[in-house]
This record gives sequence, C-alpha cells and structure tokens, in this order.
Amino acid sequence: MNIYVGNLPNTVNENDLRESFQAFGQVDKTAVIKDKFSGESRGFGFVEMPSREEATKAVSMMNGKDLKGRALKVNEAKPRTDSSRSGGFGGNRRY
Repeated sequence: MNIYVGNLPNTVNENDLRESFQAFGQVDKTAVIKDKFSGESRGFGFVEMPSREEATKAVSMMNGKDLKGRALKVNEAKPRTDSSRSGGFGGNRRY
C-alpha cells in the first residue's frame, strides 16, 4: 500500500520516514518529494508498505503524530491522474 505523508518539516529525509514507519511493519520504499529547481523538500512524501494491514495501522497511528515539530497528515495515497497535470492548450491548436 502506498501512503501519502504530508506536512513534513524541511529537515526530514527518507531515512527519518523509514524509521518512523518501520515501527508498524516492513517498509519497501520511502520518498521525500523535492523541488526540481532548488532541491528543497516540498513538504510531503510517500511510504510504501507491502502489508495492507500494517500500512492501515501505520496510517491511523501516524496521522497527527509530531515529527520534528510538525503534525503529520497521513493517508492512503490516491493514484495520480494525468488530468491534474494538464494545462495549456494542447497539441495542434491553430489560431
């Protein structure tokens, strides 16, 4: 199960996320999303756990928990849709 973790402090790294969520079970992957230009954290990340049961428990226990001075917002990650990234005018529009 893929878990969204929001409201991360800028000082949190992928190892911090892994350590926080390993208390609930196996963690396959962690990612802190960074701005592609500055390299700074964008304040959210993802944790992937293979066991849905463990992941569900982690979501309920970690949501609202303080991590380095900030209350986390944790829930099941929603699949990314291409329409949310659309914008502009598209391909072959003529004026």
